[in-house]
Amino acid sequence: MAFNIVLHQPEIPHNTGAIGRTCLMTGTKLHLIRPLGFYLDEKSLKRSGLDYWHKLQVREYENFHDFIEKNPDSNIYLVESGTEANYSQPKYKPGDYLVFGSETTGLPSWLMKKYPDRIVSIPMTGEERSLNLSVAVGIVLYEALRQVGFPGLTYSESV
Repeated sequence: MAFNIVLHQPEIPHNTGAIGRTCLMTGTKLHLIRPLGFYLDEKSLKRSGLDYWHKLQVREYENFHDFIEKNPDSNIYLVESGTEANYSQPKYKPGDYLVFGSETTGLPSWLMKKYPDRIVSIPMTGEERSLNLSVAVGIVLYEALRQVGFPGLTYSESV
């Protein structure tokens, strides 16, 4: 079973596009929680260079409650800056859901209060607010994949 990337109210189409490509190349499912800061129609996707979008496993949700209702047994990790829990500490398992917030506001405080023991962070200097969303997703996803031995992945001829 693949990992799951959950984007809570993403705002920038190119970030979501880069994350989608990472998901496609790792066999990871992508979950998008509305509202989105862009359209997912064919014209908008093509404009963003997302000619592979139809190959992705993508699910959309009206809000986080809709996501939980449709994935009731999801083992989630919230990725947010400013905590002491290092993203490499959990023992990830295939099927886990890695949840990321929007580019400008991160995850809502009510969500972090609901899952305080499930929050992990990527260490940074602290001089800036956060890493680019697509970079953060890549870091955490590849750590999870490393922990389980990169199942089903091979070394590609072209990068």
